[in-house]
Amino acid sequence: MGRELEALGHGVDVVSLDDPKEAYIKEFPLRVFATGPALGGYGFTKKLVPWLKAHVSEYDAVVVNGLWRYHAFGTWRAIRGSGVPYYVYPHGMLDPWFKSTYPLKHLKKWLYWPWADYRVLRDACAVLFTSEEERLGSRQSFWLYRARECEVAFGTSAPPSDGPRLRELFLTANPDLRGRRMLLFLGRIHVKKGCDLLIRAFAGVCQREPTLHLVMAGPDPTGWMPVLKGLATQLGVAQRISWLGLLQDDIKWGAFYAAEAFTLPSHQENFGIAAAEALGCGIPVLISNKVNIWREIDKARAGLVDADTEVATRDVLRRWLDLSADQRAHMGERARELYGDRFTARAMAQGLVSVIESTNKKGQ
Repeated sequence: MGRELEALGHGVDVVSLDDPKEAYIKEFPLRVFATGPALGGYGFTKKLVPWLKAHVSEYDAVVVNGLWRYHAFGTWRAIRGSGVPYYVYPHGMLDPWFKSTYPLKHLKKWLYWPWADYRVLRDACAVLFTSEEERLGSRQSFWLYRARECEVAFGTSAPPSDGPRLRELFLTANPDLRGRRMLLFLGRIHVKKGCDLLIRAFAGVCQREPTLHLVMAGPDPTGWMPVLKGLATQLGVAQRISWLGLLQDDIKWGAFYAAEAFTLPSHQENFGIAAAEALGCGIPVLISNKVNIWREIDKARAGLVDADTEVATRDVLRRWLDLSADQRAHMGERARELYGDRFTARAMAQGLVSVIESTNKKGQ
């Protein structure tokens, strides 16, 4: 987003809770003011508020990305009453799925909510939701809720366009996948992502197509992968599933271009960056209706959508296998068109600028 905003002629600085000694701060493509090192998971740093108070008058607007850490509450403390408007992207952090799945964590958040992030949202010039699904769901997490809601576009940088080269690069690195009809999961190996549903659903349909193969690509932050591998062995499909770990750069894009579909039966997904990246590569997406951009995908017929259950996930895979080659190709074309219309980084930047220009009263 920052690069696209600069391309549109706007200046962009980043203020973070990071330690300024970290190498990635120096390598970041935008100017960064790191106010850390921050303390603990909450990320408190005593440098944030003084820095914002000293410099906020230099900016036309402040954008807060995410909740539940000190950067949001610190921004509220520092700039309320300054005349400089601020905007908040919750990025799915108010999704009611967290409330029902982690009730003890939700209770802990309730102790924090009234005097901190509730005020952050209440006093924001606008709270920016990236889909109707996110906006409606956010109202359900806390009964104490007030926000000036606004829906804006969200997206990703455009995928590289040299698909054939990247596809060959990926297949050269993974020769056992050559000649396979590859379904790709790319994301964290996490219970939220519905990985177990996908394995069970895949086991229920893969006998229909001998060359069908499931690729599970992504880091395993919670150590769940051994359990999932055991499940695949139990179901007799261990040889039909490849576990590739974290994929990056050209190999990641090559995985997209080598796949015939991307699949994400997630229980909760605010946006689904990987799904948007797949669309940008012209790859249809097979997703649950808990991925918040499912309405747009379903309307554009750029993929297949159903509930986040084993039966529904299996049905999505069956429906995919029932499509003809021409039907799959046409769905891929619609996927690329949808990405260009809704999910580019340029559309995201333009949407943010439009909101700021329509609400920013500084200097008037």
